[in-house]
Amino acid sequence: MIKTLSLFIFVCNLSIAQTNYPQDYFRNPLDIPIVLSGTFGELRTNHFHSGLDIKTQQVEGKKVYAAAQGFVSRIKITHWGYGKALYITHPNGYTSVYGHLQKFSQKIEVYVKKKQYQKESFEIELFPKAEELQIGKDEIVAYSGNSGGSGGPHLHFEIRDKSAKPINPMFFGIDVKDTNEPSIKDIYAYPIDAGSHVNKSVKRTKLRLIPLQNGDYTVESIEAFGRIGFGLHTTDRQDLAANNNGVYNIQTFLNGNKNFEIVFNKFSFSESKHLNRLIDYELFSKNRDRIQKLFIERNNPLSIYKNVHENGYLNIMDSTSYVYKIKVKDFKDNDVLITIPIRGKLENELEPNYIETTPYFIVHDQPKTYSEGNATVYFPANTFYDDVYINFDVSGDTLKIHKPEIPALRNFVITYDISKYNDSDKPKLFVAKVSGSKKKYLSYIYSTKKEDKLTARTKTLGDYILASDVEKPEIKPLNFDDGKWLSNYRYLKVKLSDDLSGINNYRATVNGKWILMEFDAKKQILTHDFNDNVVTDTKNNLKIIVTDNVGNSATFEATFFRK
Repeated sequence: MIKTLSLFIFVCNLSIAQTNYPQDYFRNPLDIPIVLSGTFGELRTNHFHSGLDIKTQQVEGKKVYAAAQGFVSRIKITHWGYGKALYITHPNGYTSVYGHLQKFSQKIEVYVKKKQYQKESFEIELFPKAEELQIGKDEIVAYSGNSGGSGGPHLHFEIRDKSAKPINPMFFGIDVKDTNEPSIKDIYAYPIDAGSHVNKSVKRTKLRLIPLQNGDYTVESIEAFGRIGFGLHTTDRQDLAANNNGVYNIQTFLNGNKNFEIVFNKFSFSESKHLNRLIDYELFSKNRDRIQKLFIERNNPLSIYKNVHENGYLNIMDSTSYVYKIKVKDFKDNDVLITIPIRGKLENELEPNYIETTPYFIVHDQPKTYSEGNATVYFPANTFYDDVYINFDVSGDTLKIHKPEIPALRNFVITYDISKYNDSDKPKLFVAKVSGSKKKYLSYIYSTKKEDKLTARTKTLGDYILASDVEKPEIKPLNFDDGKWLSNYRYLKVKLSDDLSGINNYRATVNGKWILMEFDAKKQILTHDFNDNVVTDTKNNLKIIVTDNVGNSATFEATFFRK
């Protein structure tokens, strides 16, 4: 009866919500059934997922159809991010987005390549006029791929409103088969104030989940006092995929009264970074599990909350009993219920919650600068959500800024004094993030030099080092040799590598004429398509110049022949 009633309530709410969205306007952008590897609002690193990731049967090259008629309003090609991405604006005011594409349809491809050759750049962003690339209903606009930051072949699909806010595409009738209930991985209780405690502990406490025969859960009765909150690790799985995806809705109830709700209907890109305020970032930094806090801390501007009472916190009184329930749902209203009996009990003898204090204290809404040795770190006001103590230490060219377990709202600035280095060595210096269990991996942080100062900006606490890169990138041909005939070849492929600061830019010419070479940043491969018809001579002198992030440059030259 409870399940039936919840289904009725959900269907009513959904029908009300969907009256604002056309149900038969947008089609499946592929001609295969929709199977998801990622859901709308799914928790990703530093952002919410803004669309649906649709599987393409583990291959590239599936036909991608316009979800509805309209015009191409934006085209963006980058080495990372969405890779090759297409934006179509529709007469009803919505815009559909298609990301990680392999290539565009012929008319769009011709338009894009003309612009790329004009700008002599593979990476490009274009905003065609409405009359330039009109798109009809059911028109093929692209082919699915794995470009950009994609982890495997799929189509990233979005629907955005007039304000460029992404909306859950499933509101528009995009259907996915799903009869599975969400999965509950972990649940935690959080004492919030001084004097609050759960099961005689003033620290975050993991609770033991007890599965019930009907698929729901209970938790062993807990004893608590004061202001507390809860956090949940939950995922969802659709019928035709093994992926652990995000859930749609989380509701909490105290003694039968709703006191908190998270719902992933829509959000703005500007707020997406605040995902790190939703999750228990400290736990995520240690074990990569994303625990969603079912309460709202200060400086949390997220718009995904509804029906919030007392910011989701519970005020537990001594000698009083409570029943706290958490309902987790996916978009198809498959739900799971967690029941937590709570008995209020004041404990007078508790181990105190030790907070490590250091000489380095940052008031969240005030700027702060720390300097030691040859390193200075500047934290602008509102770098962090809360007032924090951090560790700060400089040893030689190694800088330690706490641990990467506190989320940053904005970039802080690292500056090294490099006056002790020879002028010939200074251009090769850069700031690098040190990572890995043995602290042996260096990640280039974009660094700028002005006189004897080297500056970098980052949002991640941790270990940094002043590194030097004096090695040139390497360029190796993959499918040809110097002096080879390539008449029957469609593509020219070259492998790039740079072991330290990384590739910054490249330029390729044939007989002095610039040629487009697409860069697969994941594989570090440059590819030229001879069908571009810019290589027309029999004898051809190829020249590729590749530069890394500190300016080391390598040149590759070869001759090939074509008829």
